[in-house]
Amino acid sequence: MCGICGFTGQVVDKSKTVRKMAEVITHRGPDSSGFYEDDRIAMGFRRLSIIDVDAGHQPIYNEDKSLVLTFNGEIYNYKELREELVEAGHKFYTETDSEVLVHGFEQWGEDMLMRLRGMFGFAIYNKEDGSVFIARDFFGIKPMHYTLIDGELVYGSEIKSILEHPKFEKKFNIKALDNYLSFQYVVPPETFFEGVYCLLPGHFLWYKHGEVMTERYFEAKFDPDEDMDETDAVNMIEAAFENSVNAHKIADVEVGCFLSSGVDSSYVSTYFADQKTFTVGFDFGEKYNEISWASRLSEKIGVDHHTKLITSEEFWDAVPRVQYFMDQPLADPSCIALYFVSKLASEHVKVVLSGEGADELFGGYQVYRSPMNQRLYHKLVPYFIRKGLRAIARKMPDIKGRDYLIRACDPLEEAFIGNAFMYNYEEKCELLKDPSIATRPQDVTKPFYRRARKYDDVTKMQYLDINLWMVGDILLKADRMSMANSLELRVPFLDKEVWKVASRIPSRLRVNRVNTKYALRQAALRHLPQETAEKEKLGFPVPTRVWLRDEKFYNVVKQEFQSPTAQKFFNIDVLINWLDDHYEGVADTSRNVWTVYVFLVWYKQYFEEVSATEIKEDTVAEVEAIAETQNAEVSQSTITTPDPDRLDALFGLAFDDEDGAGVDENLLSSQEAEEETPTDESEE
Repeated sequence: MCGICGFTGQVVDKSKTVRKMAEVITHRGPDSSGFYEDDRIAMGFRRLSIIDVDAGHQPIYNEDKSLVLTFNGEIYNYKELREELVEAGHKFYTETDSEVLVHGFEQWGEDMLMRLRGMFGFAIYNKEDGSVFIARDFFGIKPMHYTLIDGELVYGSEIKSILEHPKFEKKFNIKALDNYLSFQYVVPPETFFEGVYCLLPGHFLWYKHGEVMTERYFEAKFDPDEDMDETDAVNMIEAAFENSVNAHKIADVEVGCFLSSGVDSSYVSTYFADQKTFTVGFDFGEKYNEISWASRLSEKIGVDHHTKLITSEEFWDAVPRVQYFMDQPLADPSCIALYFVSKLASEHVKVVLSGEGADELFGGYQVYRSPMNQRLYHKLVPYFIRKGLRAIARKMPDIKGRDYLIRACDPLEEAFIGNAFMYNYEEKCELLKDPSIATRPQDVTKPFYRRARKYDDVTKMQYLDINLWMVGDILLKADRMSMANSLELRVPFLDKEVWKVASRIPSRLRVNRVNTKYALRQAALRHLPQETAEKEKLGFPVPTRVWLRDEKFYNVVKQEFQSPTAQKFFNIDVLINWLDDHYEGVADTSRNVWTVYVFLVWYKQYFEEVSATEIKEDTVAEVEAIAETQNAEVSQSTITTPDPDRLDALFGLAFDDEDGAGVDENLLSSQEAEEETPTDESEE
């Protein structure tokens, strides 16, 4: 896992610019850095060394050095691909997956992408024609962003890098705020920065002659086999998942695992006997603390388990830091829990496996059962009565059954816009100072429903979540929170081979009256205690609704809501009324309140630069401490200069002396090892 960045064209100090772009993502790769420059491009790279730790430096080149690659991610079938490429006549100088990519692209071009098994975001520059090829993995596990400035391409794993380009003019994208208020995340490919886009999952990008062209190479299409029986489904899931976990464990450093009380991470952890697992919970009672469940399971499967209790003060203090690392506001409070469990894991390992993607692929959310439950309601209750009940329910306090009465009246395409639904159109018009920017969230989801029109309702919901919720929330926070702590997070459920199985399972074996993720749970039951395999999903339960009824945190939010920043965008009276209604127990508006609060905290850092500089400075010291700890764990330094002869063969460099005299001027600083500076890890 690493971070990449770069730009075409000229700036006043190209070398300094690309280094600044790389420096702000040091947390993605504290072990070393590398750069390539010529008169048409500058490419930057930060490395977290996982495979071939001594020689896996980047940028990396093909045989005649006409192609230059920087790569973030892991390719799990790189050894098989390498064998094919060697047979085809390609010459290798490392044991890395990144070298397979550059030779693979030379051999197969765009078609290489469908041969890959893994997570990736990479850029390949062709010296001969000046073109740049950028690709993102099938599901969007690894990030990639880009913009055009006067016909020149600027790109990066994180938006932070793009912001460092001297010609980039930072402008707030008001359209993103509208979508954020409905979904709690920014709907891709839009970002909060005008003109900056995220490359969509399963897409590649060509930059040629001052223009960008993007194209889809993969789409997650369900093709259920309605004749499949339960035994076959369970057998196929078990075999594919075991194969995936074993592939995802490949590394030259120690690999650990996140562990919660639910079936997803628990199933992953059964393949981790005698290794390390990690769990966090909140110091706020059993409902918000999975540590006891996870600890009992860890004893049964025999792992070295590590835990941490998060206090309310730690949680609230971390909000600005977390939103800085997110690049864009994310109102999912579980991202803060994920930040802390990643921090805990980074003190012991460099790589963890986690359970993301299981719910979307196998049907794990309770809301997926709603079509089945609503059939009887629609059959017994006429539409005009349902419509009247919906109108009444919208005026009711937040009691059990209210949301059901609201959703159950409408067809699926109107009722379900994804797993997170914050503000509807009417509420946004009431909240926003400029209601003209408000749009119906259904306008965003309509194209996805159109593409999924042949699916049953459960599959439509899964398809929508795979393309929106999973990309905009689940995988975004997984990448940013793990990388904030220089930790590689791998997701074996989001494997190409696992997807081939999941896409064939009929919906009756995904979601039924017995349970969600039915077939997956039956596979897990062969490895887990029944209480774990059948346990209802909790996610990362966070007590925000309780804290917002605490005077201390109520006042923290109220102060933010009364700030000049809030007055720029929102009707303050509406905000305060919603906050007060929650504080006084009139209604549960905690999610609405939290969504706006997070946006304001984020906006101040990125557009008013409040505390962002301090966080950047703290980050440099912290990642150095993380790197020191991790490198001690693997008992070998990845920050030493590799053998000069090997570098010469790999990069075409000639190190004549310790100062690097004789280096090709076009290949400036192809690796710059970072000095380790011990810091006080207790400082946040």
